[in-house]
Amino acid sequence: MAVSANRLELLQIADAVAREKVIDREIVLAAMADAIQKAARSRYGTESNIRADINPKTGEIRLQRLLEVVDKAEDYSTQIPLELARDRNPDAALGDFIADPLPPMDFGRIAAQSAKQVIVQKVREAERDRQFDEFKDRVGEIVNGTVKRVEYGNVIVDLGRGEGIIRRDEMIPRENVRYGDRVRAYVYDVRREQRGPQIFLSRTHPQFMVKLFTMEVPEIYDGIIQVRSVARDPGSRAKIAVISNDSSIDPVGACVGMRGSRVQAVVGELQGEKIDIIPWSQDPATFVVNALQPAEVAKVVLDEDAERIEVVVPDEQLSLAIGRRGQNVRLASQLTGWDIDIMTEAEESERRQKEFNERTNLFMDALDVDEMVGQVLASEGFAAVEELAYVDLDEISSIDGFDEETAQEIQQRAREYLEKLEAEMDEKRKALGVSDELRQIDGMTAQMMVALGEDGIKTLEDFAGCAADDLVGWTERKNGETKKFEGLFSKFDVSRVEAEQMVVQARLAAGWITEEDLAKGAEVVEADAAEQEA
Repeated sequence: MAVSANRLELLQIADAVAREKVIDREIVLAAMADAIQKAARSRYGTESNIRADINPKTGEIRLQRLLEVVDKAEDYSTQIPLELARDRNPDAALGDFIADPLPPMDFGRIAAQSAKQVIVQKVREAERDRQFDEFKDRVGEIVNGTVKRVEYGNVIVDLGRGEGIIRRDEMIPRENVRYGDRVRAYVYDVRREQRGPQIFLSRTHPQFMVKLFTMEVPEIYDGIIQVRSVARDPGSRAKIAVISNDSSIDPVGACVGMRGSRVQAVVGELQGEKIDIIPWSQDPATFVVNALQPAEVAKVVLDEDAERIEVVVPDEQLSLAIGRRGQNVRLASQLTGWDIDIMTEAEESERRQKEFNERTNLFMDALDVDEMVGQVLASEGFAAVEELAYVDLDEISSIDGFDEETAQEIQQRAREYLEKLEAEMDEKRKALGVSDELRQIDGMTAQMMVALGEDGIKTLEDFAGCAADDLVGWTERKNGETKKFEGLFSKFDVSRVEAEQMVVQARLAAGWITEEDLAKGAEVVEADAAEQEA
């Protein structure tokens, strides 16, 4: 069949393919032109530089062989001397191309098959690019599809203009789907891969539940109510924290709906997953108490540095607060971002008694006082000998039964004890070979220097190379659990800010940094703070 024949049919085919694959008509015509070029090269020589053009309006095909203008031609199939080129085009210059028209050609069986393969490949690549461009911007949305097949627990979903996959671990446990079932899922990732775009869907992702609530609750969709955090145990239980930007709207009631209609619609989609809707609070203690619902909380104690919170519940509420297999407290921890330790009132009372006895014994040994005096000091909130040594004298003399003379004696004994302890530690520090230079750092004690020496940090340069984490420790959160790592100064009353200041002093003394460096660093910090505030 001649290439020039059936021009109208060629355009009709291009239009049909473009509509079927939902790609641009120009892409199909360009693929056809590439196929014709390949077929023409097989006839006129693979070394020839042949270009095929298809008129998008008339369907006319023009075949041309491009010849590069050179000073002296070596290969006349791709090059043309400058003298001959100027015979055709007087303005021709070195490096230009002269188009040599070629006559229409007939497609043989092999050439036609080869052309078909080129067109199919180009159209398939265009279709893949279209799918990727369409779905890459839909990450974070819910899509509807039909189950196409199930392979080893992985569900392939037909999304109309593409295919998505719900991996086995992204399906709700004990959820069975069959061919032809309609499913809704959350698009959490779209990747461009060799075999085409891979669209990863999930029904267990926490944001899947958020998007379902957004669809069911107009106030969330309009931004009046915000979902601050979510924790899910897919197929079993979930907790969602919400807050209202309008004081007249109850965020929990809006999410529950009339007679529970809104939350029941979400529960039905999640295969009966029980959902606790919790009011979000800026106060961590209040938020944790809300998150542990339906259990009642008697008392909370926060440790902000370790992001840990101790919760005291009545004895009969312990199992409810923990939940089956620890589910309730685990979800509450994930929701709030705090590690939660739960104990009963009896356990908390026992622990307080133990701490009280330890402090009493400490004061008895250090101050050489009887048990009654030690108990009085412990009950007044003193936790360490250092507090007694350097606290205002009035705080001790104001205790019932203590006069000013007794207070002075207690404070004197506390200071003598600390001096004795400091002398003992100083001897131990010298035995470890810790340099006297570390003494010049504000806040450094002999006990701290012993701890450094036992870890091999003996000079000013060694200490300057430390980070604040090395001194006060750090925490790592992984899989919803927080692991705490102890630092060299963990047993001393040293904050992270104080540790950072001590390291800075060491680096200044060691000559690693200058006062100008500190000033520049402070300017950068202030600029960042101003930018964030703006």
